[in-house]
Amino acid sequence: MISMRQLFHLILMVILTMPCVAQQNISKPSEKNAISQKQPKLLVGIVVDQMRYDYLTRFYNKYGEGGFKRMMNEGFNCENHHFNYIPTYTGPGHASIYTGTTPKYHGIIANDWYDKSTKESVYCAGDNSVESIGTTDDAGKMSPHRMVATTFADENKLFTQMKGKTIGISIKDRGAILPAGHTANAAYWFHGKNEGVFISSSFYMKELPQWVKKFNKSNIVESYLKEWNTLYDINTYTESGSDLNDFEEGFKGKETATFPYDLKALKETNGGFDILKATPYGNSLTADFAIMAIEGEQLGQDAISDVLTVSFSSPDYIGHNFGVNSKEIEDTYLRLDLDLERFFKVLDEKVGKGEYTVFLTADHGAVHVPSYLESVKIPAGYVNNKSSRSSLEAFLKEAFGSSDLIENISNNQIFLNKATIKSLDLELDDVEEAIANEVINYEDIFKVYTATAMNQTSFSDGIEHLLQNGFNQKRSGDILLVGKPGFISYHRKGTTHGSGYNYDTHVPLLFFGKGIAKGHTLKKTAVSDISPTVSALLSISFPNSSITGNPLEFVLE
Repeated sequence: MISMRQLFHLILMVILTMPCVAQQNISKPSEKNAISQKQPKLLVGIVVDQMRYDYLTRFYNKYGEGGFKRMMNEGFNCENHHFNYIPTYTGPGHASIYTGTTPKYHGIIANDWYDKSTKESVYCAGDNSVESIGTTDDAGKMSPHRMVATTFADENKLFTQMKGKTIGISIKDRGAILPAGHTANAAYWFHGKNEGVFISSSFYMKELPQWVKKFNKSNIVESYLKEWNTLYDINTYTESGSDLNDFEEGFKGKETATFPYDLKALKETNGGFDILKATPYGNSLTADFAIMAIEGEQLGQDAISDVLTVSFSSPDYIGHNFGVNSKEIEDTYLRLDLDLERFFKVLDEKVGKGEYTVFLTADHGAVHVPSYLESVKIPAGYVNNKSSRSSLEAFLKEAFGSSDLIENISNNQIFLNKATIKSLDLELDDVEEAIANEVINYEDIFKVYTATAMNQTSFSDGIEHLLQNGFNQKRSGDILLVGKPGFISYHRKGTTHGSGYNYDTHVPLLFFGKGIAKGHTLKKTAVSDISPTVSALLSISFPNSSITGNPLEFVLE
């Protein structure tokens, strides 16, 4: 017979072993595999610089089946996707997409901005503490150090104990650097001029890897210095305006902004190899380099998720030069569609169908050339900054006895001279308010807000909300200016961007590949939702400042 003491010990042993059994049940290998199998081997983020949403629909019937249409038909299309802050520039756009937040938190408030501490203009990716790699030019002195938030690529590196690779690629340095984040294995960008090579920074490496050196020594870049004519018969380009018009800048050395363009002949008067940036061949060059990176870096070749960020910069250069209604823009997107198709085919072959995930979006849109809008009787025009500055200085002299109260005006922001204001025994918020009340009367100004209002009031919608999301307390100016819809500070030929109006905020957002549902939505989505969605797909932590974005559950399977 078992004594009471023996029975007690037997029961105690059973109780003590129960947690171990439970733990064994929780840690079944099959369940671990289920988690890892959900994650793609390679996550590819594609940004098309200055791509308006309507480029998907305007040119849809001329796209092939393997590029944009493949993403739309096999994946998920967010048709009402917007940027949720001002200003809509390239640097903030790329940072916001990958950090899942806005300039208010990630700190990239523009491409260049006035630094209130050093009293000088700084570049979003500039870093004099590092050295150029691959060139003796200063073009490589770049890093992400001014971006204070993590990207989902950073979080993936942390999650995988730094085993997952991150590679950033673009024609523009900021288009490669900011998406790849702080922990990237490498970021590469194109240096034109008389070299025509992809370069990097000592922030990432001591020398270029062999596959990059091989690419730079090949004839690939030179091969694109050829004639740029329309891909198809120009008469079939019915989705864009006439080729000869008064709204396009064109290239130096060519009398009209009309096809064809002899790039080899125009090279010397247009920045050497830099001319390729403003042609569709800049996209082809980017795709070539990204394809070589997949093999050179062995991306997506194991169960640990890698990240490849690719930014196609050329559409922005072309849009600025020729405008959004040009034959050049239509040709650019028809050719980009083919570049995407061949890029996806390489992913199918090298990584495997169903083993990678891609999203495609843009960093901002652009407005129709205002002089064109004027010609069709749509309200539009050009801001006269010189006249406004003169009027403002005269007002300050009369109101405060000094015109030396302004330190800088840039990015539609006024930075006040705090030292002068203090020396005149003035209150900062009084000066802000007085200037706001003055400039709202100027013809070019639509709305004005002060830093005090941004700090003390919470705006939940409208332009005010977008301004607040772009307002960084440490870096932004003291007075924020908003122009009228359709009005820009630019030349009368070509166009630009930066506002909070739909033409600048409404951009594509496409997902396809592993873990992505098939469908579309007209529900409004925001740029800050992209990174949390990707993070959820990768089963990793959200970027550290992604406080406002939410995963788009309907996008995920």
